[in-house]
Amino acid sequence: MTTQSNPRTFVLASRASQLAQIQTNFVLDTLQSIYVDSDDQLRPKFTTSFMSTAGDKNKTQALYLLGGKALWTKELEVALKEKDVDLLIHSLKDVPTTLPEGCALGAILEREDPVDSLVIRSGKPWKHIDELPEGSVVGTSSVRRIAQLKRKYPHLKDTRLAKLDAPDGPYAALILAKAGLVRMGFKDRITADLNPPTMFHAVSQGALGIEVRSDDAEALELCKKLTHRDTQYRCLAERACLRVLEGGCSVPVGVATEIRGDLLKLTGCVTSLNGDEHVEHTIEQTVTSPEEAAEVGQKLAKVLIETGAKKILDSINVERERRIIAAKAEDEVREAS
Repeated sequence: MTTQSNPRTFVLASRASQLAQIQTNFVLDTLQSIYVDSDDQLRPKFTTSFMSTAGDKNKTQALYLLGGKALWTKELEVALKEKDVDLLIHSLKDVPTTLPEGCALGAILEREDPVDSLVIRSGKPWKHIDELPEGSVVGTSSVRRIAQLKRKYPHLKDTRLAKLDAPDGPYAALILAKAGLVRMGFKDRITADLNPPTMFHAVSQGALGIEVRSDDAEALELCKKLTHRDTQYRCLAERACLRVLEGGCSVPVGVATEIRGDLLKLTGCVTSLNGDEHVEHTIEQTVTSPEEAAEVGQKLAKVLIETGAKKILDSINVERERRIIAAKAEDEVREAS
């Protein structure tokens, strides 16, 4: 005599930030909608869990000084591997290009518009970044954006993200990912999109990724219902390019991708932190599998390295080490005082 098993409850987990919770609840609603008309008593159930990560706790230093993107994912991956949770919902741009052993990228959902957007301070008349007066302060949290800003708009000043509309604040504008603004309900604050070649966006920006245990067959099967083929190919190409370029570190790499049928077009660029040096290249290739898409990214990275990106990245690594040493010295002085 056989006994009927209980339906499995999948725990969806993410960071505790407002945006992360919005994204996780979107995935939750999508999964629940798949089974809404099912009469199967063994259909899966879903719940959520949220936690703060090291990246959420340290908002004062640039990501490339703090050890890279693992700051956003490490604690979550511990919970995943210990089977406290089952699916990690990420902004894919925050996910390291090499995952820990035992973890896999199970799904990539359909992408929001990946571009960066300009948000002008309330009450100001400017409609485009070209209209900002010389010396205007533009807030951003990204070395990629800072590098590209310095290259294209050396007359502007950059600084870290802060409250844009504060009466005594110095900020004329912010540059933020459009996808986050839209998901947070701030689409009406977008003044203008900064499309390539004005601003090349971050790798996988605008896409949600789901990380699972690589041996969790049920979770992997579930993820197949969520993956968007065109987004998957675009993001896998972008991530493969970054994986070759970065060597495990956060670097100012910008990309832009298009896919029409099986034709994938990938543009990548690397810009020095002061904006003085810039390497850019485009590859178009027919792709019919995730593996072929990743090969396009690897090929592009090698071309970028051969045409000057290595020199830029080596210089950034030297500067990173110098600033890490300086930051540690400041921390020691602070602790001693």
